[in-house]
Amino acid sequence: MGHTHVRVRVLDPSTSKTEETELLVDTGSTYSWIAKSLLRRLDIKPQTEWAFKTVDGRLLKRQIGEAVVECMGERATTMIVFAEESDANVLGVHALEGLRLEVDPTTKQLKRIEALLAI
Repeated sequence: MGHTHVRVRVLDPSTSKTEETELLVDTGSTYSWIAKSLLRRLDIKPQTEWAFKTVDGRLLKRQIGEAVVECMGERATTMIVFAEESDANVLGVHALEGLRLEVDPTTKQLKRIEALLAI
């Protein structure tokens, strides 16, 4: 099974600064992890620090905040983790759902969700 990478524009609406980056789409990650250096260039400030447990059981503490992401013509505000240099940079499920995007299991490419689930 291959990996899905996508070009994403990250922006801070309060400053209008924007930067494009490539992220690995990770449907196993709740939040998006974006390089702390990129977020600082955009003047995006962390709001607090959370603990995260890795798949191998290690406990990591990372700063978190909010950013606007754009992908495939869609835009959404999402929670982001300030990724350290050793961390993967990923587009997580929270952002995917906000953008109304999903991974097509056949092509391994992102596609727009036809309709959101309603209860």
